[in-house]
Amino acid sequence: MNNSVGNTARLLGAALRALLVLTVVTGVLYPLAVTGVAQGLFSHQANGSEIKDATGKVVGSSLIGQTYNLPLKKGQETPAPDLKFFQPRPSNGLGANSVNTQYKLILSGATNRSGEDGADHDPKTGKASCPAKPEEGTLCAQVREARAAVIKDNSVPGYEVDAARIPPDAVTSSGSGLDPHISPQYAELQVHRVAERNGLPVAKVEQLVEDHTEGRTLGFMGEPRVNVLELNVALRGLTR
Repeated sequence: MNNSVGNTARLLGAALRALLVLTVVTGVLYPLAVTGVAQGLFSHQANGSEIKDATGKVVGSSLIGQTYNLPLKKGQETPAPDLKFFQPRPSNGLGANSVNTQYKLILSGATNRSGEDGADHDPKTGKASCPAKPEEGTLCAQVREARAAVIKDNSVPGYEVDAARIPPDAVTSSGSGLDPHISPQYAELQVHRVAERNGLPVAKVEQLVEDHTEGRTLGFMGEPRVNVLELNVALRGLTR
């Protein structure tokens, strides 16, 4: 009996010592080491890739897109875009940021609609195309509505948006719904409107877009892109 109790005590003692050691190693030392390396070598990424405005205030992350809308008016269900700022890709999941100082992530997700949702098919060629009046709620209807809004919002005196030159990212959302980037073509399409709304020379806003256009990763992966939040932070620096 005494041997049995002694063996049990020894086993419990060994288990408790192992628990203590593993808790210290995996629960304290390892997290501290990883955190130290991350803060020392990759502090920007480890802290959420934060973007700060001219005052040093954090206004968001370079990895997550935001919307730029006017305050919701009484009776409105959907806020109107604040046309002083560059606009991101269409999405219902982006956090609201009306003056680039407030940030709130709501949700993420894609529409999960196929590219032929609401499209007509040519019986001879089999090619799909959106009809002039697609069924409400379909992808075709959403794209046509978004295209009309792009033309209306970005056409200013002396500059009319050419529907044929509207890039796909101006009228479709990304797979995550949180894409922080737009194409250089979409950014350039917005230049005249942003310049007119902020009282800036078009050439100055064009240079701003050029300065914030990122090339392909490692020179060959992905496509050139513009981070909308970084661009709008720089824009605010010009208008103050």
